Amino acid sequence: MASRHLSRSIVMQSLYEWDFYGKKENSLQAITERNIRDFGPGLEDVKFVYELIEGIVKHLKEIDNIIEKAAPEWPISQIPLIDRNVLRIGLYELLYSNKEEVPPKVAINEAIELAKNFSGQTSGKFVNGVLGTVFKQLENK
Repeated sequence: MASRHLSRSIVMQSLYEWDFYGKKENSLQAITERNIRDFGPGLEDVKFVYELIEGIVKHLKEIDNIIEKAAPEWPISQIPLIDRNVLRIGLYELLYSNKEEVPPKVAINEAIELAKNFSGQTSGKFVNGVLGTVFKQLENK
């Protein structure tokens, strides 16, 4: 598994656990450190994991608002935890990351792959639909 893909998997698992337990303040750091130890021994780019985590948490309200606008029939609380956190990763990379490092189509594809690997049968399509909607809006600006 490529280093950045593994990093995104660790970020998703960390955000999932943090979200599951009510987003307790100061717990995400310990969760992330444990997941890096458990799932990413020898991971070369640990810095990337922390950049994603910190960026997502910093922009969480904005990202969640965008999810709700792009999927109005799905209130954020009704989106399955895995899908919700995969969308957070994808939207963060789509909106806030360096486009030369992570082109928009790569951000979308990576999120779809996470959804397919960790969530239900239709999750890849759902994630693709939400991220595709946001991407089209960005292109039209």
